[in-house]
Amino acid sequence: MTVALQLGIVVGYLCLALGVGAIAYRATDRTAEDFYLASRTFGTVVLLFTVFATLLSAFTFFGGPDTAFARGPEWILVMGLMDGILFALLWYVVGYKQWLLGQRHGYVTLGEMLGDRFGSKGVRGLVAAISLFWLFPYVMLQQIGAGGALASLTDGAMTFWMGATLITAFMIAYVVLAGMRGIAWTDTLQGAFMLVMVWAALLWVLASVDGGLATINAGLETNAPGYLALGSEWYTPRRMLTFAISIAFGVAMFPQVNQRFFAAASERVLKRSFALWPLLVLLLFVPAFLLGAWAAGLGLEADVAAGESILPVVLDAYAPGWFAALVIAGAIAAMMSSSDSMLLSGSSYFTRDIYRPFVETALSQRREDALGRLGVAVFAILALAASIWVEEVGAFGAGRIGSLLVEIGDLAFGGFAQLAPAVILALYWRGTTRTGMVAGLVVPQLAYLAFNFLPATDVGGVTVFAGAYFGWGISLYCMLLGALVTVGASVVSGHAPGENDSRYFDELAAD
Repeated sequence: MTVALQLGIVVGYLCLALGVGAIAYRATDRTAEDFYLASRTFGTVVLLFTVFATLLSAFTFFGGPDTAFARGPEWILVMGLMDGILFALLWYVVGYKQWLLGQRHGYVTLGEMLGDRFGSKGVRGLVAAISLFWLFPYVMLQQIGAGGALASLTDGAMTFWMGATLITAFMIAYVVLAGMRGIAWTDTLQGAFMLVMVWAALLWVLASVDGGLATINAGLETNAPGYLALGSEWYTPRRMLTFAISIAFGVAMFPQVNQRFFAAASERVLKRSFALWPLLVLLLFVPAFLLGAWAAGLGLEADVAAGESILPVVLDAYAPGWFAALVIAGAIAAMMSSSDSMLLSGSSYFTRDIYRPFVETALSQRREDALGRLGVAVFAILALAASIWVEEVGAFGAGRIGSLLVEIGDLAFGGFAQLAPAVILALYWRGTTRTGMVAGLVVPQLAYLAFNFLPATDVGGVTVFAGAYFGWGISLYCMLLGALVTVGASVVSGHAPGENDSRYFDELAAD
């Protein structure tokens, strides 16, 4: 199959996504609320699939199968069962109260809600600054993945920078054009496409292997016998729980996911969506991760080059080129459906929580709408430039700044998870104060960064700045620290003038 035809399939899909965005543009109002939240009109299907497609990014097609290939299919338990269920619970615990307050006060961002809760634009800006710190390198990782996928698909005919630029240009076009409404509609298309393609890939490989599942299982018994038994040295219960809890709480604080809690059209839509979430997660993760695990039984280890993902190798061995191109298009769709939402959320956090309160308080709706669209383009271009620089200078291993950006992106789930304890306390505990909130946001972030970036040091026989203690990851300890600091600082400081705790809790009680 020619490179031109493979590339044509991908570009055709990109044009389809752009066409959906153009249709959505006709239904879009020129207001900031419509641009960022589609005027809070999402029904069950659109809300469910836009969260689904936004969250399940390149990890589904590359990171997840690679982990299952290296460690075994128990990764399904971490991401499919434990994380799917935990995030569904948080969708209710955090999302429902956010939705109630958003309906009453028109909040668009988490920082806006918390800033009003504590009568502090400093809290508002702090939430936005922390979120943007973790979000920027995470957008970069999506662009790096997309550029690499297109370069691999075309055997280098399209260079990394060309592929990353192509994807970014299409994203800017339809996000600036139609905002959240266009993203949600394309997310629904992309989510359905991902589901169809990953199941088709699983069935195609199964049908192409002589002897089917029996051959695969026999290969696993020979090549990786530990895969067929639950429990291993790597999959310890504490490590699995650390991953699941950190990812679930981090996801609930991701700007591109958290903002969607405000966008549901009704309480019933919100509740139906989180009830269906675990099922949808399993439908995607099971086939994707099984393909990774099966590769070990098919003897494909020698075919995997350094730094290469296992899924393209499996497809290259057992599927025709045109089908592999469709699956890669699905992977690119997954990256786009995450990156476009990150760009929109990054723009909204900067525009509403930093520019508006600190620079131009009298910002009109139409001017904010225009500024938000410009912010999407600027955010995307800056992330693209950083991605190309990281790739071109080999910053993954040689350049410390580039390496740091990649490390920050990899640690983003845990970084966002550090926001969760203080936010949940602010929603549920009337005694949370402004001082407690600031301390609960800053202290765990600093501790998390220190334990991940400072070298491990032995002090009196105790290792300081280690990544785990007693089998539990440092992310959970930092989350616990955040909760304790929030409570302790709140008890000591007392409420400051201007905090709206009574009004908020009276409103929530009434609902």
